[in-house]
Amino acid sequence: MRVFWILLLIFGIIHPTQTKEKKPPRTKTKIQNPLIDYAGFQKIVNTSSEERESKRLSEEEFLKALEDKEAVILDARSESRYKLRHIRGAINLPFTEFTKESLTQIIPNLNSKILIYCNNNFGGSPAAFAAKSPPASLNLSTYVSLKAYGYTNIYELGPLLDVATTKLPFEGSETD
Repeated sequence: MRVFWILLLIFGIIHPTQTKEKKPPRTKTKIQNPLIDYAGFQKIVNTSSEERESKRLSEEEFLKALEDKEAVILDARSESRYKLRHIRGAINLPFTEFTKESLTQIIPNLNSKILIYCNNNFGGSPAAFAAKSPPASLNLSTYVSLKAYGYTNIYELGPLLDVATTKLPFEGSETD
């Protein structure tokens, strides 16, 4: 019988993998963690895409929004980058520090108007505004996280602006 299988292999009638019994693919057991919800994250991203786009503001619109004294200007960059240069009046809460408690301290009302910007909105100041990979832009993560925490009135600076020519007012050690 062994000679029969060898002849079939030699003449190419069967492939070596056909002589072995195929095992079903191993399925990995799903690792449970109630504090991580990828499906919920995806849902926020997918359902808020159009809303987010409609709330992206031009430089002029963002300047006008800054006049609203009730609006919260949120800078989610690291504290060290914030200290170098930030939009005047912005509150710094690094993205890595977002929790329900920390957000509630600076934005207690879920309906507050929140203005966000990030590294990828400004060129000409690489120390303060180090560009991220476009899909990793901090605006994207900040927007989705604020939505996940229940905030509903989020506006985002849209364009890429040069710090030397923008009309937006800055403060910080790089501007002194």
